[in-house]
Amino acid sequence: MMARELHPVLEPETPPDVPAPRAAGRSGRPWLVPLLVVLLLAQMACAMVTTAVQQTPTIDEPVYVGTAADSLHAHEIRYNPEHPPLGKLVIAVGVALADPRYDPSFSGDQGQVGRHLLYESGNDPWQVMLWARLPVIVLTLAFGLVVLGFARELAGPAGGLVALALYTFSPDVIAHGSLATLDVPAAGFLLTSVWLLWRARRRPRLYVPLAGVAAGAALATKMSALAAVPVLLALAAWSVWRHDSHDRRKALARAAAGAGVVAVAAIAVVWLSYLVVDPRLRWSPQQHVPVVHGLRALLVDLMPFPEAYRDGMRVQFGFENHPWQGFLFGRLYTGSLWYYLPAALLVKTPLGMLALWAAGAVALVAVRRLRPAAPYLLAPTAVLLAAAMTGSRDFGTRYALFVPMFLAVAAAGVLAVRRRWAVVAAGALVLFVAVSSVRTFPYYLPYSNEAFGGPAKTRLRLHDSNVDWGQDLGRLADRLRERYPAERIWLVYKGSGVPSYYGIDASDPRGVPLEDVHGLLVVSDSSVAKATGRLAELIDSSRSIDQVGHSITIYRR
Repeated sequence: MMARELHPVLEPETPPDVPAPRAAGRSGRPWLVPLLVVLLLAQMACAMVTTAVQQTPTIDEPVYVGTAADSLHAHEIRYNPEHPPLGKLVIAVGVALADPRYDPSFSGDQGQVGRHLLYESGNDPWQVMLWARLPVIVLTLAFGLVVLGFARELAGPAGGLVALALYTFSPDVIAHGSLATLDVPAAGFLLTSVWLLWRARRRPRLYVPLAGVAAGAALATKMSALAAVPVLLALAAWSVWRHDSHDRRKALARAAAGAGVVAVAAIAVVWLSYLVVDPRLRWSPQQHVPVVHGLRALLVDLMPFPEAYRDGMRVQFGFENHPWQGFLFGRLYTGSLWYYLPAALLVKTPLGMLALWAAGAVALVAVRRLRPAAPYLLAPTAVLLAAAMTGSRDFGTRYALFVPMFLAVAAAGVLAVRRRWAVVAAGALVLFVAVSSVRTFPYYLPYSNEAFGGPAKTRLRLHDSNVDWGQDLGRLADRLRERYPAERIWLVYKGSGVPSYYGIDASDPRGVPLEDVHGLLVVSDSSVAKATGRLAELIDSSRSIDQVGHSITIYRR
């Protein structure tokens, strides 16, 4: 029955090289696809909300939440210039609904502002963080509809369901979609822009400007989206040119105009995001803005964006010059490895999903009627991944969240192979992905697939936001109360939470003689991965007795 749904139904206005949308409801059960869509999104919503309720603030979240609160009260750009305001305005919707007490006169850096808001102003950090995370959760679910719509246009209802299932069961998307951070919004806006450019092949006057707005939303959320701009402009020109290709002379002019419309719309959205925070565009940096030289300086100066945006780029370039430490497959190193992100994705992506990504990419290239979609899905993914691989911060797959989004759509192409075995294989792989994802609930951040030992073994191969981002401080407090009451606690915690707020009375073992450290030694797994000197001695001379959330190890001395 499903195989019958795979035959295309051409519409009169469909260009000959555009895969036609497939007919829905041929089975006589038109309610089945909407029901499955609702169920997939509902399970994702439950997973994200549960995760949001149980996790304490990760390292970056207080910065964004504090900046969002400051924007609501001061109406001025002061903190976190390295990221534009739009993503934080999304978070600010939840912060406004939580209505926490905020002291605009507090002086401190962007991290201190967030901690002051959560722990020193009489607010309930659990409540504030949940409300701050909810708008990102809603946006993540909305991007699921983009994945569904894009894939459905390529491979019909069945393809749309395969793509949506991969998206909604992606541990990385669930993990970061449940946090008040910027990675999912930026990647989702980029996917939306590409989908609209794909649709512009039919109706460029409607979809090209909308694609520019979506591209601008990505640029106004994270500066890493700048790497996609040349690809988006090229796709805009290509879409318009293909629509008007019967008249080559006019087509070239209109193609250039289409790219220009995308550029102008994107620039306008970036400016608007700053104007929403402060119509006077005041910029009072509360942190050092490094001086940039050479080609980077020229690039920054040429950017048609507000001064705060350009200073944010300077801060980002300053980060790129810092010798960060990385950790991969048990190796601690200084600097960056070009293959870090592909390796991390290999560890943290469900095996069935990897197989469907590869098969979908091959189908886009090999199946003739899908080839027009290949540049729209594969080119942005390749360019963004190449740009991310050149970065100096090997901190996690969150820098490549566009991969599970774009390749989920590409995976729908497997169903364009008109063989029953392809349908059966795709269904089996989706089920494998679902089981692997559900088994890690609610510990999505430290997920790794079965080939690498599952979530309990991620800490042996990766660190930072791949496994331990400070999210389990609350769970640690519960574990210590339940299993280890009245024990002496020595704590090395990597995160933004305040242990004492959660009732953890602990000391730092690194400042006392080795022989004086007795009792429980509690260490964040990112700190374990990077342990040297005194901390390494402490860990080597202790016995591991417990794990909390697959991100914190408890030792006994």
